[in-house]
Amino acid sequence: MDDNFLKVKNYLVDLGFDITFESEEDGVLIIHNEEEAITNLVVGVANPLVIIEQYLFSKKDASVEMYKSLLMKNQDIIHGAFVIDESGEKILFRDTLQLENLDLNELEASLNSLSLLLSEYSDELIKFSMS
Repeated sequence: MDDNFLKVKNYLVDLGFDITFESEEDGVLIIHNEEEAITNLVVGVANPLVIIEQYLFSKKDASVEMYKSLLMKNQDIIHGAFVIDESGEKILFRDTLQLENLDLNELEASLNSLSLLLSEYSDELIKFSMS
């Protein structure tokens, strides 16, 4: 097993995440932790990076106000940021970490940042997804 993939997988298990899918060949883990409000979070292990992506919602005709609000909220996020995918329709949370010196605390901080964001900003995210 790839050492980096195994390291990240073990960290996620140590942090209490359930692994619902894994493909070492593709370097992909999908994790879940109901207590943290995290579901179907994709963790990509692609040397030299760990890429963390959480799909939030889709929006075909997003307003300038929504994008402005998301970009302004990026300033408050400790780790990671709101991003849109290539289609311009999916809103995601994304963080990128370096594998070379990745430790448990750094991965935990990134995941905690997402959990905090979801708890503090959920009303706005729901509003954006519904409007």
